[in-house]
Amino acid sequence: MSHLHIRTPLLESIPLSQKTGTRVWLKMEALQPSGSFKCRGVSLACQHYVAQGATSLVASSGGNAGLAVAYAGRKIGVPVTVVVPETTSARAIELIRLQGAEVRVEGKRWNQSHEVALQLAEQGGAYIHPFDDPWLWQGHASMIDEVVEQGVRPGLVVLSVGGGGLLCGVIEGLRRNTAEQTPVWAVETEGAASFHHALSQGRLEGIDEIKSIATSLGALCVSERAFELSRQHPVQSRLVSDQQSIEACMRLLDEQRVLVEPACGASLAALYEHTGPLGIDGDVVVIVCGGVGTGRQQLMEWWQN
Repeated sequence: MSHLHIRTPLLESIPLSQKTGTRVWLKMEALQPSGSFKCRGVSLACQHYVAQGATSLVASSGGNAGLAVAYAGRKIGVPVTVVVPETTSARAIELIRLQGAEVRVEGKRWNQSHEVALQLAEQGGAYIHPFDDPWLWQGHASMIDEVVEQGVRPGLVVLSVGGGGLLCGVIEGLRRNTAEQTPVWAVETEGAASFHHALSQGRLEGIDEIKSIATSLGALCVSERAFELSRQHPVQSRLVSDQQSIEACMRLLDEQRVLVEPACGASLAALYEHTGPLGIDGDVVVIVCGGVGTGRQQLMEWWQN
């Protein structure tokens, strides 16, 4: 089975390396064909289910996962329906439609879109979950395989967490590269901190609402697998503000000439805002997960306000 994702660059960040006193590498998942890391796991899941006989694909996503399913469906040659919540930006909907997928706007938030998508999938087709599927985690794990192949064995991995699919994939990737004890910073914005809430409660419990512009982190509850892995692996929850995430996006744009959304900026902000030694042995790898939910104009408006 040929991959639909690409091998992404691993770039050293001189500004972050100088600031932290530790060499920091950026895994540039923003350069995936669909614009985010979702391309890895989502495309693998799509290929798997089509190989098992699915003749169409259904997704529920306000942006990145839906676009990844639409991209994979176009490449494989099967029809795709993406159900998005009302909060989805016009830009994200346009990008999904450009891939040839049908877009249905249903519900005020993702959980409601998810229910509609499940009903559609019952009528035929495979449902591609945006973050809770072992095929996704297996695909996302390939980015850690690449990091090791590119000559870096991380002493710390920094990533953003929404539903937890990326977290599950990275931990799977660390495990299969004999890095089971490598710590992970799981970063959220303060208004979308479902993972942090579950950890603080000591049980898998969601939050009532999302109060953050980082809508791609907007899962009210993380997956059971992500919570389970947080008890088995050295995972630290980190919180940043929306404004810090925006500032991090602007810094990345200046330093690497790459535009990402605030959900991605959150992981970068955790390092930009960190003070003192990191207390790790080895290099830092930041997953620049990308995201299509923000354009240049929107980012500038947030930054100026």
